[in-house]
Amino acid sequence: MIAIGAIGGYLLICATLYMYQERLIFYPEVLAPDFSFTFPGRFEAIVLPCDGAVISALYFKADHPKGAVLYFHGNAGSLRSWGSVAVTFVERGYDVLIPDYRGYGKSTGRIASEQMLHDDAAVAYQYLLVRYPEDQIVVYGRSIGSGIATYLAKSHRPRMLILETPYFSMKEIVRQHYPFVPGTLLKYPLRTDLWIGDVACPVYLFHGTSDDLIPHGASERLAALVTTEHQLITIVGGGHNDLGTFAEYGQELDRILRMIISSAGTTVRL
Repeated sequence: MIAIGAIGGYLLICATLYMYQERLIFYPEVLAPDFSFTFPGRFEAIVLPCDGAVISALYFKADHPKGAVLYFHGNAGSLRSWGSVAVTFVERGYDVLIPDYRGYGKSTGRIASEQMLHDDAAVAYQYLLVRYPEDQIVVYGRSIGSGIATYLAKSHRPRMLILETPYFSMKEIVRQHYPFVPGTLLKYPLRTDLWIGDVACPVYLFHGTSDDLIPHGASERLAALVTTEHQLITIVGGGHNDLGTFAEYGQELDRILRMIISSAGTTVRL
C-alpha cells in the first residue's frame, strides 16, 4: 500500500507539473486594453496579428537609424517596464521593436506551446523585414527570450544575434529544479544548445559571473557550440538583471553595434 501510495503521489505531482507548467515558467503582467505607455523619445504602440491572438508591441524610433533591434524580453512583467530597455539602443542609433508574449501586457491569447512562441517571434521579424534589409536587423534575446531569439536567428539571416544571460536549455533548468520529473513532460524545452550551432550570423553573449539564476557556465558551453564568429563577454560581478548598469556592457555593446554600417542611400520604409 505504501508503494502504491508513493507511485500515485509521484504521478499526481508529474500530472500537476505538466498541466500547470506555464504558471511555473511565465509570469506575465496583464495590462488593461486602454493602458497608455509612457516612455521618453519617439515610439508607437502597434499590434501584430498572429494565429489566434494579437501581439502587443512597442516600436521605438531613432532619429537617423542605422538598423533595427528585435528584442525578446524575460519571463516576467510586460512592456510597461520592459519598454525602458529601448533607450539603450535608440541612443546608439537603432530602432527597436519589443513584442510582449501572448497573455503579457495587452497581448491577447495565452501561451500553450513552444511553437507558438516561435511563430509569434517570426511575425515580429517579418514586421521589421518590411522596413529594413535583413543585414540591418539585430536579434536580441534576454533570459527566457534568448532561446526564442536563437531559434529565430537559426531560421533566418539577421546581421547578428545577441544573447544576454542565456540558458543552455530550458530542459536543463527544469532538470536541475525538478530532477524527479521526466523531461518528456516539458512542453517548453527551448533547446538553445541544439539551435545555436546552426546560426549563420555572428553571435555575442553577455553573462555575469554572479548570476545566481542562470550560471555563467551556461554561456561558456553555448559559446563552444557556435560555428560562426562569436564572443562571450563576461561581466565580472554581474548578476542576472543588472548587466546594463556595468560600464563594460555599454562599451562592448557600442563596439558590437558599430559593426553594422548603413550604406549611403539606403531607404528605410517607415
